[in-house]
Amino acid sequence: MSSENLHAPRERLSKKVLTLHHAVVSLMEELDAIDWYRQRADDTEDETLKGLMLHNMREEMEHASMLLEYIRRSDSDFNRFLKTYLFTEQPILEIEKGTADEVDGDRTKGQRRESRESAPEGGFTVGPLKGN
Repeated sequence: MSSENLHAPRERLSKKVLTLHHAVVSLMEELDAIDWYRQRADDTEDETLKGLMLHNMREEMEHASMLLEYIRRSDSDFNRFLKTYLFTEQPILEIEKGTADEVDGDRTKGQRRESRESAPEGGFTVGPLKGN
């Protein structure tokens, strides 16, 4: 069972992480089904079978969309990225360049990493990984 493919012991994972894991695995399965139906529809010469497979593919798209919305509502980081990238007209890589300063959910755009001088005395820091 693919939902048992955990990368940490189940007993060490929170209920929220396990619930999101089930949603992500289900989304992956729906996306696989979409791909399978699309390929089979493209490969068949029978128009009735093609129509049935395309119908089934669209049903799986509905399921995938519902799961994606569940994940968006359940994970604030996912929500933030979906709001950044989905339903936009700007080239995707240009949008990504605009978010380069954003490293994690605790930081907002435009903030810079702490400088080397702010490291504790005797401490070690790598400093900025990207040019500021």
